[in-house]
Amino acid sequence: MTRRALVLFCLMSVIWGLPYLFIRVAVAEISPATLVFARTAIAALILLPLALWRADLRQVLRRWRWVVAFALVEIGLPWVLLGSAEQHIASSLAALLVAGVPLVGTVIAVATRARDRIDATGLAGLLVGLLGVAAIVGVTTETSSRTALLEMAVVVVCYAVGPAILARRLGGLPSLGVMALSLSLCALLYAPFAALQHPTTMPGADVLVAIAVFAVICTALAFLLFAALIEAIGPVRATVITYVNPAVAALLGVVVLQEQFTVAMGIGLALVILGSALATRGPSSRPAPARVALADDRPAEVEIG
Repeated sequence: MTRRALVLFCLMSVIWGLPYLFIRVAVAEISPATLVFARTAIAALILLPLALWRADLRQVLRRWRWVVAFALVEIGLPWVLLGSAEQHIASSLAALLVAGVPLVGTVIAVATRARDRIDATGLAGLLVGLLGVAAIVGVTTETSSRTALLEMAVVVVCYAVGPAILARRLGGLPSLGVMALSLSLCALLYAPFAALQHPTTMPGADVLVAIAVFAVICTALAFLLFAALIEAIGPVRATVITYVNPAVAALLGVVVLQEQFTVAMGIGLALVILGSALATRGPSSRPAPARVALADDRPAEVEIG
């Protein structure tokens, strides 16, 4: 992994570990649909003017069908199902199931004979990381709803397919334009639900801060960084951040919320770091350098996968 890719990986591991800290604050006063709408709408308002100013949308609209598919698979469908599932299963179980995304991504890559599939060392790293997440979240298999487990299965598949669509069907397009259009579409999709479930009173300051963090950092900035990470190390290895996110969330809980740091959490954190290193280090079938338009739309020679 290059230094640039490592920096992107670390940033995404922290940024997408933040929602675990803020989600309870926000949904205490607003509905999940309202939160998703606010998150996507604000992020779209940030990115869409920039994309229009740079004339990025003209290129992106040529593949609008794949943009719609990416928006639904990566944002629209999984966010709804994840919120619904967590009403019936433990959050620790949900975190472990989402951590299975790299494994599903690997299966998809092998089944489709993609050139970014990982080798035996990478697969071993994925399994080690999965054990680490289980130790951190203290997973429980108790659940009151089989439907919730089915919803989580769809979420995992969506999160594995989304990066593959971005890398293989939307490759070469400006990341800014793809993300701006995807977030705008999802904001329009959630608008009617948010209108029906809008809060009757102004949310508190802590809720507004949580929404701002979700929209600006965990969505607008995060999706651009995630696109760059996929360009640097491929869609399968990029999803390994789903192992590190729970580790970051656990550490934030200890530091910010004064939660207890257990031996299992320490062991799990070590396993996550080891698993992530193994899963991202070894080259798979490395393709020839390809020209990819980065967020600033300047062509650059990078290796995908």
